[in-house]
Amino acid sequence: MDISTQSTVPPPTPQPSETERKRAARGATRIGDRVFLGLSRGSGIFLLVIMASIALFLSLRAANAISKDEANFFTTFEWNPTGDPPVFGIAVLAFGTIVSSVIAMAIAVPVAVGIALFITHYAPRRLAGPVAYVIDLLAAVPSIVYGLWGILVLVPNLEGLYGWLDDYFGWTGVLDWSGGAPRSLFTVGILLAIMILPIITNVSREVFKQVPRMNEEAALALGATRWEVIRISVLPFGRSGVISASMLGLGRALGETMAVAMVLSPTFDINASLLDPGGGTFAQNIASKFNEATENGRDALIASGLVLFVITLLVNGTARMIIARRKEFSGANA
Repeated sequence: MDISTQSTVPPPTPQPSETERKRAARGATRIGDRVFLGLSRGSGIFLLVIMASIALFLSLRAANAISKDEANFFTTFEWNPTGDPPVFGIAVLAFGTIVSSVIAMAIAVPVAVGIALFITHYAPRRLAGPVAYVIDLLAAVPSIVYGLWGILVLVPNLEGLYGWLDDYFGWTGVLDWSGGAPRSLFTVGILLAIMILPIITNVSREVFKQVPRMNEEAALALGATRWEVIRISVLPFGRSGVISASMLGLGRALGETMAVAMVLSPTFDINASLLDPGGGTFAQNIASKFNEATENGRDALIASGLVLFVITLLVNGTARMIIARRKEFSGANA
């Protein structure tokens, strides 16, 4: 045979097998997973570093102030870090912060949950959309606007409520009103409730919308009323979400500054009546005195900020423990 007549066709290129192709795809996927894992881990570590830096800064400045304090920092009913000797404590601030936040939560949480249930299970679709939109807008209103509304509208119109509470519940001492402008912790609690209401409502609404439809239909098939469906299907599923929403609202209530400073008349004294001026909050005290404070006064304010920081961490940690220990709060188990 003539060799010159033979075709010089190159040998075929071997194709990768199915196993090799899957292995290559897994390798590419693993590279993406490793990058994502690295970014996620780095973000988490970066957040912890920031939190640790904040805590270290607050602790150092607080230690500097407390070392010069001639009184008990936790029990003193006075704030005079510029005196000679310096005397200041957080007893009044802690009382005012906790009491006003408790009042706000007691008002806001039931109302917010009711609004969320109305939007998701009672309101017609044409009405639910606009109501949800308005709630979303309220969450974006700046706190200074709430403060202006509180001082110009809320405070002048609370005298009737204060008088009614004094007439019927003044005998308790807690709701006794001696007259004057209603710029007390009770007013602060009402204003804070209005401010945190959109946050709790929005989160609770989104949680209630995630309730499995099969759970509700099963309850209806057994003859349950609409309220019974909510009680046995919706609320157990959404408890963890409501708790989380409440903690978000409580965090804002604890740290609210300008709105509280505008409607509260602090006297740096603990008053048994919630309707009379008295008390103060950590954030309000820092905002009102920071600019005029001396170096030691600013360290004292930072020390009070450290206490607020710790309280916020404890509140959120307690909420997470409640959710973790009560597994029935988890929507996955509903």
